[in-house]
Amino acid sequence: MSHVRRSLFYAGLATLFLTLNGWLHDLSDYYLFSTHMVQHLVLTMLVPPLLIAGTPGWMLRPLLRFPFVGRAARILANPKVCFATFNVVLAAWHLPPFYNAAMAHHGLHIVQHLMFLIAATMLWWPILSPLPELPRLSYPMQMLYLFLTSIPMSIVAVYITYGGSLLYPAYASAPRITPLSPLDDQLLGGLIMWIPGGLVIFGVISVIFYRWQTHGAQDSAASAQVDWQAAPGS
Repeated sequence: MSHVRRSLFYAGLATLFLTLNGWLHDLSDYYLFSTHMVQHLVLTMLVPPLLIAGTPGWMLRPLLRFPFVGRAARILANPKVCFATFNVVLAAWHLPPFYNAAMAHHGLHIVQHLMFLIAATMLWWPILSPLPELPRLSYPMQMLYLFLTSIPMSIVAVYITYGGSLLYPAYASAPRITPLSPLDDQLLGGLIMWIPGGLVIFGVISVIFYRWQTHGAQDSAASAQVDWQAAPGS
């Protein structure tokens, strides 16, 4: 494992630990919906990409030799399945009945976070896969895939931001540690999912576009060099 991969993997583990413990955990669970949205963004937009990018393919390849694991991995790594799973999980857990149940029952809250992590790992797999057997999408398809992903997340964020009424009453009874009212806190949480979440996705799209253009330029240069060497009299 290279130093860069090792650093990314450890950064992912450290980010996961800090997100689920300490002040961010306490603020999210007991005081502020907006902080909970920060926690959810970190769990879906930062931790899985770091862990995938930090895991070399050779560590995972032996698992594919088991027939059941190999078949399941190929199904679960299908971009359509990844896209649908992430967006269904994200939308369902932010519906008031499910979200409020998770706030009321700690065990269910753990299940919620585990589902976010699994679904987000699936989401990022077609972008960052370290295994040729479970390949990445092409650069153009990666950009389309992420753009389409931003739409359902924006719809959920709009639903929360413009809800007009308190969707998650657990925060109404929480001690007010900021000047924000529970409804303003909910509005801020929706905006955090909408704007920073969207910026992360479009930032990654920009990086992919740059890599696509760089890769295309390198291919063109290599092709031109081959043509030049093959030309008569060269």
